[in-house]
Amino acid sequence: MATSSPRTVEEIFKDYSARRSGLVRALTYDVDDFYSQCDPDKENLCLYGHPNEAWEVALPAEEVPPELPEPALGINFARDGMNRKDWLSLVAVHCDCWLLSVSFYFGARLNRNERKRLFSMINDLPTVFEVVTGRKPVKDKPSVDSGSKSRNSTKRSIDGQPRSNPKLADENYEEDEEEQGDTFCGSCGGGYNSDEFWIGCDNCERWYHGKCVKITPAKAELIKFYKCPSCTKKVRQ
Repeated sequence: MATSSPRTVEEIFKDYSARRSGLVRALTYDVDDFYSQCDPDKENLCLYGHPNEAWEVALPAEEVPPELPEPALGINFARDGMNRKDWLSLVAVHCDCWLLSVSFYFGARLNRNERKRLFSMINDLPTVFEVVTGRKPVKDKPSVDSGSKSRNSTKRSIDGQPRSNPKLADENYEEDEEEQGDTFCGSCGGGYNSDEFWIGCDNCERWYHGKCVKITPAKAELIKFYKCPSCTKKVRQ
């Protein structure tokens, strides 16, 4: 196994991103399945994210020391003793800690600058906790191309960086609110409001309230290219 372990900053980050995607899916899209697998009557269970973007609820590794750092033990015991939302948030925080520990376990042989670059890449993504709770990080205004008002300069993706697939409005980002005032929802026609989650179509570039097109921040995290209902309908016709 050691020969196939990620060794470069890019390989370790790719491993981190894949494991993170699996954990996000367990706590959002597959949350009912995940919840049902965490039976408090079972033994100490852990939530694992795998490099193939899969997730798994399983017993911890038996060997000592284990091949990799282990996730939080016994997450199932607290399931019925807490509010479901609070329990999922707690599991999400432990997932973030585990993801970092795995990455820096792989990164133990990196030099100082490489470790710094690895953490910077990791830190540019929202944490599992932020995705699960619907919170998004407010970051410094990006210096990349702040030109066109209708594009990514005024609406930022879920990870706080300007990008086009998919385009997401950070609901906590208020610095450009005045510029965004002339943006209207392509579905209901309502004006931009920083308190609401928005998503932009990557095909026609129109913006929509997340609630109007039934897209939540957690769902948007898993979408690579978003097509609005109007564009989807045109393709079908």
